[in-house]
Amino acid sequence: MAVAKCPHLIIVRPRFEVYRAISAQIHNIFRRYTDIFEPVALDEAYLDVSENKAGLPYASTIARHIRAEIFAQTNLTASAGVSINKFLAKMASGINKPNGMKVILPEDAEAFVESLPIEKFHGIGKVTAAKMQSLGISTGADLKERSLNFLVQQFGKSGQYYYNIARAIDDRAVEPNRIRKSIGAENSFAEDLSDKPTILMELEQIAETLQGRLDKHQTSGRTLTLKVKFSDYQQITRSRTFGTSINDLNKIFTEAKALLETIELGDRNIRLLGISISNLDNLQTSQVIQLPLFKL
Repeated sequence: MAVAKCPHLIIVRPRFEVYRAISAQIHNIFRRYTDIFEPVALDEAYLDVSENKAGLPYASTIARHIRAEIFAQTNLTASAGVSINKFLAKMASGINKPNGMKVILPEDAEAFVESLPIEKFHGIGKVTAAKMQSLGISTGADLKERSLNFLVQQFGKSGQYYYNIARAIDDRAVEPNRIRKSIGAENSFAEDLSDKPTILMELEQIAETLQGRLDKHQTSGRTLTLKVKFSDYQQITRSRTFGTSINDLNKIFTEAKALLETIELGDRNIRLLGISISNLDNLQTSQVIQLPLFKL
């Protein structure tokens, strides 16, 4: 798709063997401080340093040590966010990028969240942010004013998550042995889709995003699932399992399109499209640091 738009594009193939070697180096650095780390992407991980092997009293000190060791061993920079839970650590990690660090103290957590524009929240995408703004929710402070019942009515199960993070609450533990079961990509549309060419164009873009994520995690899978949500919020899924794993963009798009043909659209407009791959193999994840704190 990219080459079609830019025929003179030079494509450099990824060097996954190099990524894997560097990943192993960085994981070994993590292990010198804690065994409780959870990779969540090729370049990102959560670490729980509440009881660290180095015996250092401050999480911010550990973050500085890890960043320095990563650079010394790999010549790569790393950013870090240090705070009391995953949500705040994630938010902090993006503030002083690249090659920076941000600490959010427990006593500053609620004020930090209250001051954030709603579109900056991790876990709130463009479509959800637009809906929140239409409801008069522009900042964390606005979100905090809304009741749990209101948020669940408006956003379903995600309402509980929004209610919690508005209060700087995130009880998710760092899971060192978490096994990812699927990788997917989806898009909610600001305007519902009705004509087939547009639907297929969006489906191809989602397939391209998914294929990029599979490459990023250096994996493939045997089961493809298509998700379609209509403007009346009815949701339909279709799946197909293959004898061998797939990762190829053309295969993903072709099979997703075939599954779409099995769904009777009728006069219904489409609000969301998604594709996911499960039954994964050769899953590789790694790196950089978001440190839930114990003492700053």
